[in-house]
Amino acid sequence: MDNHFKRVKDIEGLDALVESHGERPLVIFKHSLTCPISSAAYDQMEQYEGGVALVEIQNARTLSGAIASRFGVTHESPQVIVLRKGQVVWNASHFKITAEAVAKAVREAGEAV
Repeated sequence: MDNHFKRVKDIEGLDALVESHGERPLVIFKHSLTCPISSAAYDQMEQYEGGVALVEIQNARTLSGAIASRFGVTHESPQVIVLRKGQVVWNASHFKITAEAVAKAVREAGEAV
């Protein structure tokens, strides 16, 4: 696994990441270990050059549900959610997940006032 992925398994780990990012955008990637579409999204996320909080759905079902509930984003897998200041600024699922789209969303979130 590439070193820009940070595996998150529980709510406490997610809370720590959200807090540590402050005003910087945080990328969360919800990934299914058994889905071929998610595998394609994983390949795209490997090409993304920034840090990624990786939530493996099969190993963190409670966390996956908590993310959907807390941030008001319907659960999908694969799914990328970009947060800034703990708020969702962008999300995408399935084939809409590309390294380029995530990079653009992060750039725009970083430029937001």
